[in-house]
Amino acid sequence: MLYAEWRPAYEAICRAFDYDRAADERGRDALRELVAGREPLVPGDLSLSGTVAVCGAGPSLPRDVETARRADAVVAASTAAVGLQEAGVGVDCLVTDLDGDPAMARGMAAAGTPVAVHAHGDNVESIRRHVPEMAVAAVLPTTQAEPRPPVYNHGGFTDGDRAAFLADACGADRLLFPGWDLEDPAVEAEKARKLAWAERLLHWLERRRDERFALLDGRRDDVELPWL
Repeated sequence: MLYAEWRPAYEAICRAFDYDRAADERGRDALRELVAGREPLVPGDLSLSGTVAVCGAGPSLPRDVETARRADAVVAASTAAVGLQEAGVGVDCLVTDLDGDPAMARGMAAAGTPVAVHAHGDNVESIRRHVPEMAVAAVLPTTQAEPRPPVYNHGGFTDGDRAAFLADACGADRLLFPGWDLEDPAVEAEKARKLAWAERLLHWLERRRDERFALLDGRRDDVELPWL
């Protein structure tokens, strides 16, 4: 996705959550400084073809784990990687803003698993603390603001929907969504708002791909995309 295509959605998100674009850009620039000259991954280094399971960390993950096991590739959103590893399912890429389990992200990068590390306005200190300790050769740096290589923007907002946009950018033929619970009553209000935006972005992505995600069956007709 070109940034020009993503920008209207990003601006709508900033308005909805009162985010400061300059803060996101500071996060992007902090990540950029930390990986510069250390040869991080670039988008062309990742190949996620065939059926790709984009795994969330919702309560449904244990019962959905076989869907992930049968997929051609598995992309884990943040702590979904823990449940997958416990079930013996390999993870081909981790997508994280280092909010959930930084030690897990460091360990996976050290083992050579690609880790898409995302910088935004609220995690600058975490980026500065953890990225210098990571095997940067396995890190794909990302931002939701305007990209500045080697920090890229494939689209997406939460770790989960950003994982779907990354899989799309890396050649996925079909996307599945084990471990996603768009109406989890246990989440706090702010997380519920973010899930609502993740749903909007996934609906946009399925329209762009000319694909219908089963996750949105019975829901898509009520999903509004205010930036279009």
